[in-house]
Amino acid sequence: MSDEYDLDAGPDPATFAADAAEPDIDEEGAAPEGQRDGGGETAEADDPVYAVGVGPGNQEYLTPRGERAIREADVVVGFTTVVEFIEDLTDADLLTCGYRDEAEALEEFAERVAAGESGTAVAMGDPNHSGYQFVGKVQAAVEREAGNRGADPRLVRVVPGISSLQVAASRARTPMEDTEFVTLHKSGDLESEMDRLAAAVGERHLLVLPRPYDRMPGDIAAFLLESGADPDLEALVLEKLTHDDEAIHRFTLDELSAHAGGSGTDDTPFSDLVVLAVRR
Repeated sequence: MSDEYDLDAGPDPATFAADAAEPDIDEEGAAPEGQRDGGGETAEADDPVYAVGVGPGNQEYLTPRGERAIREADVVVGFTTVVEFIEDLTDADLLTCGYRDEAEALEEFAERVAAGESGTAVAMGDPNHSGYQFVGKVQAAVEREAGNRGADPRLVRVVPGISSLQVAASRARTPMEDTEFVTLHKSGDLESEMDRLAAAVGERHLLVLPRPYDRMPGDIAAFLLESGADPDLEALVLEKLTHDDEAIHRFTLDELSAHAGGSGTDDTPFSDLVVLAVRR
């Protein structure tokens, strides 16, 4: 299977995933209490596939519903760094991948789901904050394999998680109702997202999920200054939230912009597990 999505030409997988609301679970004929019964029987063909947000990395922030979807699955798929957070919670077969072999892992996952196994895809945080592109790719793979077999596709049901964004809002004391949230943690063009930040800076708090490593906190700060933002605005870089080595770095917007430039791990002092908060 080749990835049918060209993020420069469309359709964007996030748009595909959000094309229609999920139907009521009962309309799909699936039991709302999980994928497998108490005896561990394999899921029926009309049971849902789950896309679970695993939280920011600390298992205490994984919801009980998400944990059950992972524990009861026959097969779990996700990026290696995500699966590592939950691998001790399940006896499922674990299909791990990176960007280069994502399509192959999802193809195998879809084949097993189409054969009747219970499947769960995992993403960091909450897929509704950052990760809907992955949800769309999971859904596309499941639908494509079902079509190859002349069968109806299984529903992909999203189980929300706790996002690092929500933790960052608490740490930075930035109420969501007064905040402009933008995720840059996705593939493709980011012009519209950057324009939203430029329009909101100074008027609303900003919470930003940067993109490793070409749109990191320093790059965002430099862009905001170029857009006319006050250089004395308070900027917090919240790193590895809920992890043992969590850290909060405090700057003015001008000080943070000194870290702009580059597109590799050596070009920034920050990790890829980071949220930027700019207080109005």
